[in-house]
Parts: sequence; structure tokens; C-alpha cells
Amino acid sequence: MKEEQLIAEVLYGEETADRSRYALYENGTYMVISKFAYLIGVPFHIFENEHEPPKMEWYEALEKDKNARIIRNLCMLRTAFERNYRNIFQAMRYDLKGIASMPEYIPRECIDQLSADGLSIYRANAQPIQYIIDINNHIANRINNCKNLFPIWLNWSYIRQLFIMPGGTTEKGAKGAAADYYAHKEIYPYQVYMNWSAPSDVGNILYNDKKFVRLLYEHHEDYFTDMSKVTDAGLIAKNGIYDFLERSNRTAIVVDCENADPYKLYATLNNLDQAALLGKISKIILYDDVHTTTAWKILEKFTQIPIEHNMIERIKENKSLVDIRLTTGTCREFFQNDTDSFILASSDSDYWGLISAMPEAHFLVLVESDKCGPDIKRAMIDAGITYCYMDDFCTGNSDEIRIQAVLNEVRKSLDEAVHFNIQELFQEAIRRTRAELSTGEQAQFYDRYLRPMRLNVDKEGNVEVLLGPL
Repeated sequence: MKEEQLIAEVLYGEETADRSRYALYENGTYMVISKFAYLIGVPFHIFENEHEPPKMEWYEALEKDKNARIIRNLCMLRTAFERNYRNIFQAMRYDLKGIASMPEYIPRECIDQLSADGLSIYRANAQPIQYIIDINNHIANRINNCKNLFPIWLNWSYIRQLFIMPGGTTEKGAKGAAADYYAHKEIYPYQVYMNWSAPSDVGNILYNDKKFVRLLYEHHEDYFTDMSKVTDAGLIAKNGIYDFLERSNRTAIVVDCENADPYKLYATLNNLDQAALLGKISKIILYDDVHTTTAWKILEKFTQIPIEHNMIERIKENKSLVDIRLTTGTCREFFQNDTDSFILASSDSDYWGLISAMPEAHFLVLVESDKCGPDIKRAMIDAGITYCYMDDFCTGNSDEIRIQAVLNEVRKSLDEAVHFNIQELFQEAIRRTRAELSTGEQAQFYDRYLRPMRLNVDKEGNVEVLLGPL
């Protein structure tokens, strides 16, 4: 952070250096920090405030998850004990109060919700420090239940550590962590306890995903490289698309599957206002080739917009017909189906011929920055054609299509590589060994040794079939 401050002072001057550092985190997303804020126990009113980073949509989603609720309530109780330790200690010692009878210090709704979710934290004749130790144990034992709430591109061990109080399972460790919290309370986001120690000048680490993930990895002497996961397109790019759709009567998205990335296209669609898309876009037309990624086949599972998938056969193996079929198909949509506007997803400059030959139609072009040359971009600017980069849209919340595509290919390969009937193998084994097994013995053998069969995968990915009971 000191290096960033120095660079900012050189570029902008000392007075604007602090402000310039926020440019490092422009257009950050809010998915990760909203989920983390919910779990770590950031108060509800922070989510309600539209000017604060954590978003209410994620609060509402996680409230339906039992595992998430348990962690949130445990973390809220831990923070309450840390903030009000002296008052709680005196109330327990001198007024003989229990944790449920001091709502001014300990949120009763957290205790009730934990009980409803099957977890009681009551202890007879316990001191506050014992409650803190118990809560730390519950969090450590249960936090992995929330691992799947975070995307696979984020290092889970880094996230998990934020919930674990250092030495928190012993009285000495818990008191030491409490002392550190009190001494630096201002650096904790919303003054909620977490396992965090950093210079106080970094500001709110939950400012957005971009800032949080960057600082989190730096905290572990690591570097987060793929900022596309935590950065979304700005309002200028999105409003350009919305304005285009608003001016159109009927819009189709036309995709050159040879020159477009299915994951980036999905990320683009996924990060736009779905109501605006569904109200204006009639369909997505895919012009595909046998040599493109199979991910195009599952795109329809991840969008409500109707998909028309055209698989273009090749007459010559070395000659694709996608471009000519896309061109003629777009013309047919315009003249036969009254589609007046097209969003063309392709970085191929050859389609400038299509765009320039149809001045009556309206075009918006989705390109990839490293595939689209300066000449075609200059031509679009001169002709007043709107274009935007698919690379600018956040890919961090679009892993579902990538995961599903890979799983489909793995299943396909497994079906081709491994396909057998265990009953047939069993009967062949009996025949070869000449083991005389009665019908009853065969049934028991099958249930005991073959039905429980399972796979063991080692670190190198080698697969072994294990027989017999667990």
C-alpha cells in the first residue's frame, strides 16, 4: 500500500493521492464481500443502507441457508461478547444473569435462531470467556459447511482463516485476541470481530470484491491475478447497451461461435439487467462449427432468452461456412422476421461488410479486446456503431456454466472409457473361479462386496475401484 501511495503522489500530487487510490478498485463487484459480511455478522442495517457495499440481495439469499445462518449468529454473538465483555462479566457475576437475560449486550434473536437451527450454546455457571471459547469451537467445526457459498476461483483457506480466532480455543489465546481487537477496533470493518490485522490506512476492506480479494491475498503474501473475476463493466458500457435496446423494437443476439467466447458472452448477459434483456431480446442465434467448444450446447440452460442453435456442417474440412451462414441468417431475420436490431457477438472484421451493407438495421457489436483490431474499431466509431468489450464484464459470478461444461465432458469421457455391468462381471468371475455359490450366497456376496463399490482418486488423478464394505 505504501508503494501505491507513492505512485499516486507522483502522478496526482500529495493532495489527491488518497483519492486516487480508490481508482485501483473502480468497478469492483460485491458478491464476495456481501457473502462474507453476512457470515461474519455485519449488522442488518448495513445491508439495508443502499450506500453501503454489502448488498441486500445476498443477505436475503443466505438467510435461507441453515449453515450460513448458524455461522452468522455465532459470529454476531462472538462480537457481542468481545464488545461488551466487562458489562457481561459483571452482570453474570454480580446480578447472576444468564446470556438470554441481557439483550442490551447479547442479541437474544441470535440465541433463539441458533436453537431453532439445532445448536444450543447455553452453559451452566459459565463465564464469558468460556462462551467465547465454545463459540470459537463451533465456528471452527462448522465454517467448512459454508465453503460452497464461495466461488472455486477464491482460495477458501484464506477466507476460512478470517473466521478463526488465533488461539481462540484456550483462555490465554482468546484473551490475547480480544486485546488485539480492542487496541485496533477501528480497522475492523463495521467493528465486527474477525481474524484480521492490517495497517489502519487501508480503509474499509469490504469496500468491494476487488479491494477485499486483493488485500486478502496480499495478507497471505500472495497475489490475485484474475481481476476479471471481481471487476464488472462500468455504467457507461452498460447504459450503452440499455440505450441500444430501448431504441429497438425487436432485437436478436447473433453469435459467431468461432470468434466468440461462450463464457464471456454468458458473463456479459449475466451482469446486465435481466428485465431489460427479456423485454427486448427475442432470441439468441448461435452459428456454430464442429470445431468450437461444446460449451455452446449448454448455454440455453443458463439463460431465459430462447436459443436457436445452428450447427454448420463443413463441405471442405479446412473451410468454415459459419460467416456466410451468419450473414444470410441475419439478413433473413431482418427482412422476414421484422428484427430491426442486432447484437453481434464476434471479433471478426469480416462482418463489417454485413454491417455496412444493412444501414437500415441497427447493430451493437460485442468484441474481445485482444481479438479486435484497431481498424475495425475505428470503422465502427466513424460509422456511429456502438461496440463494447465482453472482457469488461465480471466473470466471477459466471462459474456455473464453466463448471457444467467441464463436468459434461468428464461424464462423456467416463461413459466412453468405463462402461460395464457389475452383475455380468460377477457371473463371469464365478465361472472363471469355479466357485460354487448358491443363489442366496451370490445375493449376500453382491450386497456385501460389490454394491458398496466406490472410487478412490489419488493426488495424481489415478482412479482405483475399491470393493467391499466401507
